[in-house]
Amino acid sequence: MKNARLLLRLVATALVWPIVSQTVTAAHEPLWQHVDDTDDVHDRRGVSLEFVGPATDRRLVVRATDAGLYAWAQVSAPAEQWNVGTRRAIEAAIRNTSADAVEVALWVVADVGWESIADFAVLRSGETRTFSCPLRAAFPDGTPKLDPACVRGVRVMLMKPTVGQTVEVADLAAVGDAPPWIRPAGRLDVPTVEDGPPAPGRRVPYRPLPSEPGIETPPAAFLYLPSDWQPRGSHPVVVEYPGNIFFVAGCYSTGTPEQCVMGYGMTRGRGAIWISVPFVDAAGHVAENGWGDPDRTAELCVATVEDVCERFGGDRERLVLTGFSRGAIACGFIGLRNDRIAPLWKGLHCCQHYDGDGWNGATLDGALERAGRFRGTAVFHTDNPADAVKPITQALGVPTTFVSSGLGAHSCAMFLDDRESTKRVQTWFENLTAPTRRSSAPAAATPSPR
Repeated sequence: MKNARLLLRLVATALVWPIVSQTVTAAHEPLWQHVDDTDDVHDRRGVSLEFVGPATDRRLVVRATDAGLYAWAQVSAPAEQWNVGTRRAIEAAIRNTSADAVEVALWVVADVGWESIADFAVLRSGETRTFSCPLRAAFPDGTPKLDPACVRGVRVMLMKPTVGQTVEVADLAAVGDAPPWIRPAGRLDVPTVEDGPPAPGRRVPYRPLPSEPGIETPPAAFLYLPSDWQPRGSHPVVVEYPGNIFFVAGCYSTGTPEQCVMGYGMTRGRGAIWISVPFVDAAGHVAENGWGDPDRTAELCVATVEDVCERFGGDRERLVLTGFSRGAIACGFIGLRNDRIAPLWKGLHCCQHYDGDGWNGATLDGALERAGRFRGTAVFHTDNPADAVKPITQALGVPTTFVSSGLGAHSCAMFLDDRESTKRVQTWFENLTAPTRRSSAPAAATPSPR
């Protein structure tokens, strides 16, 4: 009898063991088999790269070659994407091989419109740590930060590195089991930037045509023609400035205009043209950090808006300027900078900062002077305190709406969610830009290649 029970137990174990083994294997899924060598790591800044070790224990050596705010290397997802929808986290073991301590971040980078997720730590010389980014991370109000199907890469970042600081990255993998991810109802997806000519429903790089031969080509803005765009129509326009380059545990901000999402959320992708514009420096390059050259930035904005209105039927009497963080301050600091750009705007929408709060020279006295140039009819604030903005509100002298998103984080992800504050800004925009007899309808040609 005992032998029979033992035999049954052995048979049961033999039947179950392959299932257990498969489960353990599936719960640890390596993510860089498609990366043959460092030439396949295209997204890098201020680092040299080297793979070392055997195939079974391959490590990526990341060495800082420049001193600056950030340096990184990003392993991008393969063309068929990673299947991490039922995984708990993405992890990597990172070792500091430098002589001194280094602050390191592991980022799970999402498509535009979703927040990226990070794990930060300061590693002592010789220290190894497993960095873990939970794929079910959420904002304080419970809103998911990321759709696992939208992971486009994993980035190893050195914070304020010195030249020569080095880390080794090993065992990059999706780990653990989690229930299938459920998409929030009503969530909007921002169109991915594509190359090619503008067309309805597409978001493409766009540069205004130079007014004179030989003029240097400016950095690209990003143009989105709404899905219902008509060649001979008259369309309101949202112009958006991005936040500053800023990477902390709760905020992934590249400082570049392709990361903008607010204009798409304000319009739901219909009924209005959306332009994301860059800050530029004195040399004409994109300024990820700070203002760059504010006057040149304002000039590029005006040229881009005028060109889009001329070629794609943008209505010059229905232009709205918006922005997040640095971009919110830019609504006044850039958008009301002089008598050429200030009269463009019928309304302003500022999210989580405002002109006059003191950041990077945006003083209250300067903001009050700039407010005197505003010729629009309404202002909207998301997540800005009414009391703090009161002097500017009084100087602008127009109806001003204040809402709290409830997101609880320094992010503009709320504009892609179906929440009350977003519905209010959508309604505000629709009412503000409703056609009137005064609205002009410039004849527009079919989209021109850029």
